[in-house]
Amino acid sequence: MKFAVRPRPASALPGVHGPARIHRRTASVLGRLRAGDVAVLDHVDMDRDTAQSLIDAGVVAVVNASPMISGRYPNLGPERLVEAGVVVVDSAGPEIFDRLKDGSDVRIDGGVVHSGDALVAPARELTPDVVRTEMARARSGLAAQLESFTHNSTEFLRREQDLLLHGHGVPRTATEMAGRPVVVVVRSHGWEDELRGIKPFVREQKPVLIAVDRGADALVSAGHKPDVVVVTGDTDDLPSAAVLRKARDVVVLVERGAPRAATERLERLGIRPLRFETTATTEDAALLLASAREAALIVGVGMHATLDEFLDRRRAGLASTFLTRLKLGPDLVDAAALPRLYDGAVRPRHLLGAVLAGVLAVGAAISVTPVGQQWVDDVSPSVSRTTTDLFDDVRGLLP
Repeated sequence: MKFAVRPRPASALPGVHGPARIHRRTASVLGRLRAGDVAVLDHVDMDRDTAQSLIDAGVVAVVNASPMISGRYPNLGPERLVEAGVVVVDSAGPEIFDRLKDGSDVRIDGGVVHSGDALVAPARELTPDVVRTEMARARSGLAAQLESFTHNSTEFLRREQDLLLHGHGVPRTATEMAGRPVVVVVRSHGWEDELRGIKPFVREQKPVLIAVDRGADALVSAGHKPDVVVVTGDTDDLPSAAVLRKARDVVVLVERGAPRAATERLERLGIRPLRFETTATTEDAALLLASAREAALIVGVGMHATLDEFLDRRRAGLASTFLTRLKLGPDLVDAAALPRLYDGAVRPRHLLGAVLAGVLAVGAAISVTPVGQQWVDDVSPSVSRTTTDLFDDVRGLLP
């Protein structure tokens, strides 16, 4: 006689559980994630910005069909995910997209992906030790990547020389920037701390605020209103429609000669965007926009400042970032450094100096009046007698 066996609930099985959000394009997954989800995607060499977006969404695990670290360069995404306590498995293979359904319950245990009790795909779990080993191997191959970068920089300069050298092709915004400081905000690792650090500067100088992609949502959540929002037309990484409508200017990046359809998505939201035809990254386009409009100073929040961050950019964006930084030169200041140069704080010694200056000014004004002259005449004999007695006492003490 056989007895029916009740399947164990997913919560009773070992490993990490969560509903799967599946798509080969990472941007499509990011727009649908909720806390507790398992992101299933296909992303070679995940960068730190993407990893931070996954962390911010509250995922419990990431399943990557491709290697997280291919060894071509030391990308920072896997390290960031592991540090945040997210379970990461990679090299699960493209067949995982056929074996899993979006929204189905996924369980990851020891680097193996399950759907209930059924094994879906073996994979490799990225532990801190594995990440350190893979990153050390990737750093050893940087020479070849730098040679490729030199070629890409030459090609980018050839395509964008009019933009880089003369500012041609930059749209004219309704927001006036000439002679004003500009703050460009990118939603990246550490942007919150950097924005808090320059709060006195923003409060006192009232700079033009330019947000890049989802940086507009981040800026609004921090209590600021973006003046200009720069977005890419063919991406799912758009800010909310409400935030876009608050901006005075919305600039959309499109390829040269792109049809009007490239901006239809924004126009359907009731927004009339300005076209910016360039192959630069969105972040770099925002910087070039501020430079071409003769901003007095450009402060970058969430920018990629260190060598590791620079190399962690998308391959197509390396040349754009490098040449844009050369173009801006001393006009660009990293927000992390700004508090060391400007804090806007009024210190006690400043107040004391102002009070003393005021007292001296009042005293000088009173002294030239008849009443003031009478006070000086009354005080002078007393001061003179006191000084004479003091000198007599000192002489008496001398041998």
